[in-house]
Amino acid sequence: MTENVVVLGAGYAGAGAIQSLQSELDGSAQLTWVSETDYHLVLHEVHRVIRDPGVRSDVTIPVRDIANPMTKFIQDRVTGIDVDDRVVELAEGEDVEYDYVLVALGSQTAYYGIPGLEEHSLTLKGLEDALEIHDAVKTASQEATRGEPAQIVIGGAGLSGIQTAGEIAEFRDKHRAPLEIHIVEALDEIFPGNDPEIQGALRKLLEEAGVTIHTDDPITEAEADVLHFDEGDPLEYDVLVWTGGITGQDALETADLEKQHNRVEAEANFQTSDERVFAIGDSSILDQGDQPAPPTAQAAWQAAELVGENISRAIENRPLKTWEYDDKGTVVSVGEKAVAHDVALLPINTFGGLPAKNLKKFIAARWIADLTSWNHARTCWSSL
Repeated sequence: MTENVVVLGAGYAGAGAIQSLQSELDGSAQLTWVSETDYHLVLHEVHRVIRDPGVRSDVTIPVRDIANPMTKFIQDRVTGIDVDDRVVELAEGEDVEYDYVLVALGSQTAYYGIPGLEEHSLTLKGLEDALEIHDAVKTASQEATRGEPAQIVIGGAGLSGIQTAGEIAEFRDKHRAPLEIHIVEALDEIFPGNDPEIQGALRKLLEEAGVTIHTDDPITEAEADVLHFDEGDPLEYDVLVWTGGITGQDALETADLEKQHNRVEAEANFQTSDERVFAIGDSSILDQGDQPAPPTAQAAWQAAELVGENISRAIENRPLKTWEYDDKGTVVSVGEKAVAHDVALLPINTFGGLPAKNLKKFIAARWIADLTSWNHARTCWSSL
């Protein structure tokens, strides 16, 4: 009897898993891929679209370029998973039956119960979000003057917040737009939880780009044009972008699986509390001993390489392999500049300049090449 293997999501975890499964299963099982979009988005480069919507084609890869002819693709939104009946519930189409399902739905934005924040902020979780931010910033700049510049506020100074601020600064400089850019962080330093050396390097780049940094003061409320803080003065804004946190997708809320904050708990072999359900990427909390694997593209890529083999092993009733996250370093862009930190096999702990910029480009290009080809990756190089 042919097994039905279903993959949910087209992010780093889902797209990488499709490649892995196509190789491992080699036609021995029916492989179905379900995604709300018919493309894979290179999410860690989508901030480039904020500055220039023209690069969108370079940070999206059509599903048809990743899936082979034997893989069935369904474009639809997942609304639930019934683990008892082994079906994936869809918003528009018929339920999809599975023997094994891989949850790789990614995450959605967390608002931490801050009043008004969801209603009044833009987010950066997809291509349409980046285009919306571009349009909002462009409109605000057109309505502003040198005497009364538009106020752009980015909430959250993690990876997405920092890169968003950098792109808006590049837009401002390119178009001589009357903008003032602020980034606000509840904790005491930007890029929280990371080495002070890279925190300092990123702070320097943001300040050089003319971004005003506010730290150690959480947002308590967002109104239509003003933010309120625990201690500091209110901050008026014309555009508010919130990048402050993640939580699991609503589609997982009713799934009878062990979860934390709507993210599915999984062992180091990617198996969840239901042996027929596997999970990787941001929609999962993967056991890695003292702490779970980080919700990063790097972790999703690595997990995707092995999950296909493990699902194949499960089908064949063979022991599953365990996965261990290997942190190969961090590279963060601030507009046209970048900072690299703790990169594997390099003697310098933190560096910037052209080496860091090209390293970040190469990381994105390599991922695009892995999914398509190096020829395709070369055509995207200038946009990365």
